[in-house]
Amino acid sequence: MPGAAAGEGEERARPPTASERRRMYRDMALSLRCGLRDASAGFSFLRLRGLRALLRSLRSAADADASTRLFRQSQALRDLQVVSVVFEHSLRRAQEESVVTVGQVLGIEIEPVKLRNPATDSEVALALRVLEGCCLLCRDCAAAAHRLNAVKILLNILMARGMLEQRACLDTLLALMVDSSENLMDFMDHDGLTKVVDLVKDTQRDEHLLRFI
Repeated sequence: MPGAAAGEGEERARPPTASERRRMYRDMALSLRCGLRDASAGFSFLRLRGLRALLRSLRSAADADASTRLFRQSQALRDLQVVSVVFEHSLRRAQEESVVTVGQVLGIEIEPVKLRNPATDSEVALALRVLEGCCLLCRDCAAAAHRLNAVKILLNILMARGMLEQRACLDTLLALMVDSSENLMDFMDHDGLTKVVDLVKDTQRDEHLLRFI
């Protein structure tokens, strides 16, 4: 009925109450924490699970203005920040980490053992989509990415990885630069446009890459 539909529309348009906002924030914080925990894991299959959860959280945050504002507020808290985790565990080359083992304690082993899976192509592509969503929702995320040399890292990924990552990389570069003059300057300083043009000169590339220029 038209009257019922109008009532439902008004209900959806009604700003959330203070208690509703607190509940929404608790739900978002829990969702982000669970995703970040897995996205920080040493095994790629766990990181993939965490990145998928983070992407779902971002899509949920984009559904309503109130949710978007709550996501922006959450990124001011260190333990809920998404960008740093995505770079540290999926987009940057893993740091040399020493892990003490039982063998070392007993004097059997000398060299530390690294217990970490490298990022797979699927993981890198998904991490790029998470970064893209963060930057589109929150300017502070684009600023955080700038501090982590995001443009340089993404250009390296663009030139070295396969088609799956390249598509995600171009979209993410645009998201980084859309509201950040610092990232735009980084793109220019690293000859980003020249690198993209060189890439699309290859006739094997698809229309998605061509749209960037």
